[in-house]
Amino acid sequence: MSTHTLPFPFPPSPFTISHSLLAWWDAHRADLPWRQTRDPYAIWVAETMLQQTQIATVIPYYERWMARFPTVADLAAVPLEEVLKLWQGLGYYSRARNLHAAAQTVMQRWGGQMPRRAADLQTLKGIGRYTAGAIASIAFGEATPVLDGNAMRVLTRLTDYAGDVTRSASKNELWQLAATLVPDSRPGDYNQALMELGQQICTPAKPACLLCPLAAHCLAWQRGTQPERPVQSPRPRTPHYDVVAGVIWQNGQIEANERFLIAQRPLHGLLGGLWEFPGGKQEPGETLPEALRREIQEELAIEIAVGEHLTSIKHAYTHFRITLHAFQATHLSGVPQHLGVANHAWVTLAELDDYAFAVTNQKIIATLRQVVPDGVNR
Repeated sequence: MSTHTLPFPFPPSPFTISHSLLAWWDAHRADLPWRQTRDPYAIWVAETMLQQTQIATVIPYYERWMARFPTVADLAAVPLEEVLKLWQGLGYYSRARNLHAAAQTVMQRWGGQMPRRAADLQTLKGIGRYTAGAIASIAFGEATPVLDGNAMRVLTRLTDYAGDVTRSASKNELWQLAATLVPDSRPGDYNQALMELGQQICTPAKPACLLCPLAAHCLAWQRGTQPERPVQSPRPRTPHYDVVAGVIWQNGQIEANERFLIAQRPLHGLLGGLWEFPGGKQEPGETLPEALRREIQEELAIEIAVGEHLTSIKHAYTHFRITLHAFQATHLSGVPQHLGVANHAWVTLAELDDYAFAVTNQKIIATLRQVVPDGVNR
């Protein structure tokens, strides 16, 4: 058992908590594909995919990924474009880029073997304290804590913790509490049980306290403060932007065999490395066609004529929302230059499946395939 001291008074012993939680886990744990292995690479892939993504969404992606890249060496050996294509639709694409970069580091620095300690795992790109703790505890049995949103909710209710969990000081105290409670025996099972309890029982709304194995020790349940835990500062209002994109036909003929322009986003930043119909954010005072002509000139140094509106798509990212307005357009003059893009290509509808696109651009493609005469409907 950990020798950490609690940051605040809490009567039950860590052994009591872990014993009750593990008994519940042994009886009720979900049968998930990544729980059939102790392979640290497979656990790493699963934990990365599960960040900000629902389990039901992750399962088919995880199974396809492990079939295509069964080892860290397989992942490290392929180009990033292939990785992004397989990740397409899962969102938060920096996760895929980081997995690929870290796999290459494992091959180069660690001889193809995943580091065994959480502290060493955190030196790999994209692996933070939570993911490192999950891999080290589940794969290697290191008694190190995890603290995701589910675990945080359980611990704040268990202790009736009134600190604002959006503040660094509060997070540090909860990490200390998590470290205090993680057992030396079966730490990986304990950590998974803690997170699953938050997902299945100690839910944000209407927690099933009567079914909870920790109810007898839960201060929030005793005091009726479960709806108030965890304490979080109100989020600021999410800004909204209007964004334009152009389907720029090479010769102005809108037909299935005609080529149009796609561009690859810079490798770093939002949606880095993905392909898109080029464009950008509308500035104050601009019409949408004016914004599209300006963005294409700034990013690719070509002149276009903007045609009919094709579709508008609403989408929410973590910190902002957009409405993406797509237009048909025609290339007038200039050779595409890579001023604000990583690459470009002239393609037909049939060739789009060779490229990885974000979900908003996939919706443009779906519309395009419906409106282009003799287009490819899939």
